[in-house]
Amino acid sequence: MDETRAGPGASRHAWLILNGKAAGDESLRVAVHALRDNGLRVDVRVTWEHGDAARHVAEACAAGADTVVAAGGDGTLGAVAAALAEQGDDAHALPALAVLPLGTANDFAAAARVPETPSEALTLLQRPAVAIDLLRVEADGARHWCLNLASGGFGTTVTQETPGALKRALGGLAYAISGLARIGQVEPVHARLQGEGFGWHGRFIALGLGNGRQAGGGQALCPDACIDDGLIDLTLVPPLDGVLGDTLGTAVFEGSRAALERVATRARLPRVELIAETTLTLNLDGEPVTARRFVVEAVPRRLRMRLPERCPLLSMPNIP
Repeated sequence: MDETRAGPGASRHAWLILNGKAAGDESLRVAVHALRDNGLRVDVRVTWEHGDAARHVAEACAAGADTVVAAGGDGTLGAVAAALAEQGDDAHALPALAVLPLGTANDFAAAARVPETPSEALTLLQRPAVAIDLLRVEADGARHWCLNLASGGFGTTVTQETPGALKRALGGLAYAISGLARIGQVEPVHARLQGEGFGWHGRFIALGLGNGRQAGGGQALCPDACIDDGLIDLTLVPPLDGVLGDTLGTAVFEGSRAALERVATRARLPRVELIAETTLTLNLDGEPVTARRFVVEAVPRRLRMRLPERCPLLSMPNIP
């Protein structure tokens, strides 16, 4: 990437944090060497155990990198985004974030229309970074961050219980197969949710608190969410009973917008408090967090990210 091709705001020093499961990807190795040949400095670090992403992000900040690339699945992306947020409050003082989708489902990257191949995804390092929101989640006194979507109920169960061998064999389709097999077998969660101008109390089988739009291998629980509007997109799916319920449930979890509109409670709000009757597990970008009370808040412009032109997750997708 020489100076004549790299436009204003393009990356000059990228720090690529690679999930260890993808360390043998030869196409990635070729793409990184091509970037280096074109004048971009690329440092590569591999994650092996919990805490590695945070340590590598701290290294990147200390080294003056202008971009941190999360190379892996949604869990890797979420861990890197959270680590960046913990480095400071000023997004412009932090490296920009980029994603290279190498995981099973790659839900955030798919919704953002990030190219799937390493060489094409890494062309986004030439794009100027745009401000994006994060979700800040307080649970039992601990702070967590979520870039994509916090999900509870059905979606969390599917993500946690889909067998690893099935995920490796079928990719994101594995979540759909595992999930459809569970419709009608999910125990509803009894909870109360409240926020500005919003109150709800009852039972649900699926909950989505979206900065992004989908999770669990393509479950588009928050199909209209934007990552730069300062709002949480909330979707609550109640218990679905009988043959009609099974039919609607299948459509909902295959991402049918019409089915969601028919059965779900939906809202947009900057902050929501959730209190469950018993302990509840929310999946935050692949990280399960269990508590009875959660407070989730959209934090506007918390990070900067390099995304495709006309990215559908941006409220103003034509930003150059």
